[in-house]
Amino acid sequence: MIYVIADTHGDIDRLKGLKIRLKKNDFLIICGDFGFIWNGDKKEEKLIKKIGKCRCPILFVDGVHENFKLLKKYPLQEWNGGKTRVISGNLRYLERGQVFDLGGETVFALGGGWSGEDDALTDEENRSFAIPNDDDRNEALSNLKKHDNKVSFIISFEAPSKITEFLELSEPDRKHAGTLLDEIDGKADFKRWFFGRHHLNKIITAKYFAVYTKPVRCDIDIGLSALTTIKNTKSIT
Repeated sequence: MIYVIADTHGDIDRLKGLKIRLKKNDFLIICGDFGFIWNGDKKEEKLIKKIGKCRCPILFVDGVHENFKLLKKYPLQEWNGGKTRVISGNLRYLERGQVFDLGGETVFALGGGWSGEDDALTDEENRSFAIPNDDDRNEALSNLKKHDNKVSFIISFEAPSKITEFLELSEPDRKHAGTLLDEIDGKADFKRWFFGRHHLNKIITAKYFAVYTKPVRCDIDIGLSALTTIKNTKSIT
């Protein structure tokens, strides 16, 4: 099973409070703003190790609330068909534009986004890392093409511009991440797209999902009236 949430922002209570029964062959994906890689201190390292001890893979794409300089120091490793950075144990960062085989489902991952002045990035250089560049675009389109532009699910931080416009939460970003996401939206054949930018638990259409605090299972039919939440008794940590 594949579960999706978003925007944990370095808050371990967000993970403890999910109450989902994760098995060894399950996956939990965080749609950006993971936030646990920020200052590299001992407290942070302890939290990262704790998350990495989860019985199943905990995966994340980047948002804008990340320390990209620290993130890039973790070792690259091919895993389940795509490039990852091994953070600790079962905790992995999904590199931009990769396609992964997760339990028989193909998952396309593309983090990154436009960082405004209100985002707590450390400096202008780190801020620039948040924006997908030409290399990210080429990698993404190349990997999609290898799969005949067909995947089960798309995981991103930002949403395509048409979705941002529909939500009316902010101006669409057509010069940065939004441009690439619009291109992918036009090319890719997919079942569902999950994104975390807007801090919402909301079904936009049968294919586009804003996710946040409520865990959603990617691989089941989901009614349009409300997001499906998974309520069990065990925490992931």
